[in-house]
Order: sequence, then structure tokens, then C-alpha cells
Amino acid sequence: MPISRRHALKTAAAAAVPTALPAANVKQWPPAIGAGLPRICVTGGSGGLLKHLKQVGVDYAIASAGMPIPWTEAGLRAVMDRHKQAGITVINMMITGFEDVIRGGPKRDEQIGKVIESIRAAGKAGLAVVEYNFYAHRLTEGYEEEPGRGGAGMTAFHYAKVKDLPPRENEGVHKREDQFQRAEHFLKAIVPEAEKANVRLALHPNDPPAPISRGSEQMMGTLENWKRYLNLVKSPYNGMTFDCGVTRELGEDPVEVCKWMGARDQINHVHFRNVVVRKPNEDYTEVFIDEGAVNMFAVMRELVRQKYPRGLYPEHPRAIDLDRNMPDSIRATYSRVGGGGLVGEVYNIAYAKAMLQAVLSA
Repeated sequence: MPISRRHALKTAAAAAVPTALPAANVKQWPPAIGAGLPRICVTGGSGGLLKHLKQVGVDYAIASAGMPIPWTEAGLRAVMDRHKQAGITVINMMITGFEDVIRGGPKRDEQIGKVIESIRAAGKAGLAVVEYNFYAHRLTEGYEEEPGRGGAGMTAFHYAKVKDLPPRENEGVHKREDQFQRAEHFLKAIVPEAEKANVRLALHPNDPPAPISRGSEQMMGTLENWKRYLNLVKSPYNGMTFDCGVTRELGEDPVEVCKWMGARDQINHVHFRNVVVRKPNEDYTEVFIDEGAVNMFAVMRELVRQKYPRGLYPEHPRAIDLDRNMPDSIRATYSRVGGGGLVGEVYNIAYAKAMLQAVLSA
């Protein structure tokens, strides 16, 4: 019996389509995101904002303790429980209030004692990481808004415009070596307490990393000094916030720096953002997370390779019109000029989650 052309084409097409994919090519999708992987987190807040964040897949947050030092276990639990009710775990809080430690004031040891009490309270409350700064002054005066794609707000830093600003009377002028001596005294007192409490410490590097900040030398404005700081007290509990944006602002390779810090288990928090740098330390622009000089996929891949298990904050959302028109109660998350709010942050969250899923499925 002759075979019709239609029958032949139908038979050939059926034969060309496999009934199932080979088992070797089948991977779980979406990839499981569990223990031993970065925990994408954002800044928490009120119940309404927490609901919005939970809807876009946020399970972790950094939060404000909402109290002066010394922190109390009850006060920390109140903040953490409020987030927990929304299905979000607080994994990091920023501690402040020890300016005399940083600037060599008369209340130095009293403030160190309050920090130690706070670390102990954090351990009892189950808070995993306490983050802090060690700025004699933060040269935010050098920020200005720069238009980006479609008129979105970028945050530019120009050191030349502010390098000659005078010191502030209440801050004084501080040498780098003096700051390192103060930091060593501080760390020798608090790191053993952090180890006992099982609370990791994360110092954020100087940002902006200007050479001189209102007359004061920057302690954490170079990679060499990052390494020096981490060696003052050698412990995983004496760690840093690895900020791939700041790393590029220094003119360094974020992936190589991530490898160095990760090998020593001293990455205790991560800031995941992008920049365009014109002159290291002095002239750059914070841009959308998907543009700029930082290879975000390579950074995420390195963190996954290390099995880094703590917070990763896709921070510094850009200013877009949807956020500009939102009420302040839910809009503001990054207050620097050119900084954005909830919608910009959702964009960052989605991008970071896509990077993590891409690495896990590669």
C-alpha cells in the first residue's frame, strides 16, 4: 500500500520527539536553597513592609535594635519576634553608641562594657551577627545624585569636591595608627565575649573609602588595612562585612578578595551591589545591580563554592519613579541621594535570587 506524504511526515515528526529527557539531564527546579548557602536578606521594619517583603520571597532580614546600648535580651527578642510573626528571621543587627571607643574619648571602657553586655544579650536572643562601623567620620558630604537610565537616580561620590572640608568640633582629627590601636584594644575585649556568645562580629569597611575624611585618616580604606584589621585578633568571630561594591571602589578584584576572606572564615555578612569606578577611592558611581564593574555572578558563585551560610544583602536600591511617588512609611530604604526604596529593593532581591539560582543550576 503506498504511504501518503501526510502520513510519512506525521510518522517522522513523532519519531523525532523523545518521550522523556535522559535522566542525566534532569535537575531539581527550582534549585533547593537551604543550609550552607547565602541567605538573601534586606532591611526589615514595620508589619506592612514585612508583608510586602515576604510576598517577594524574603525570609531573612537585618534590623535595628531600637534601643541604646547596652542591648537587652528582652528588647532584642521583641524585634525578632515581630519579624518572626511575618515569617522573617532577623539575622543581623547594627550596633552603635561607642563613639569614645572610636575617637579615644573618656568613656571608652564604659562603652566597651556596654558593647559586651549587648553581645551577650544577642547570644541569648539567638541573634547570629552583630555589625558595626569604626568611622572617625563618614564623608557622606561627597555624595550627589547622578541620572541613570530612564532618569533613575544613581549615587555618585566625588572626593575632589569635599577633600578640604574642615574637621567637626565634636569629632576631632584622628590618625590611622591611633585608630588601629583603639581597634585592637576594642577587639581584644569583645571578640572573646563574641566567641562565648556564638555571635559573629562584622565590621563594615569605610564607605566611601576616601583617603581623608574631614581631616581624619581612614582606617579601613584599603585592602591592606582590611587584612591588618582582621589579623589584630585572629578569629572567625572577628570578621567583616564583605561588600563587593566597596571592594571595587578600592580598585580591587571582588572575587579574589572574597576568596582571601572566605579562606579565613572571616566573611560574617555580605553586601551585594555594583559600581562604576573612575578613580579608586575617590570618584565612582553606585549603579543598578545589573550594570557596573562587579561580576555579580562570579561573586555569588564564589560564595556558594565556599558554602557561605550567612546574610547577603542586595543593598543600595536605585531611585525610580515608582518609589519616588510612594509614601515614606514604606518607600525609604536607602537614604543617600540617588537612593531608592521598596520597588528598587524588590528589583535587587529578584536579581540576587536569580544569581543564586543560576549558580546552583549551572
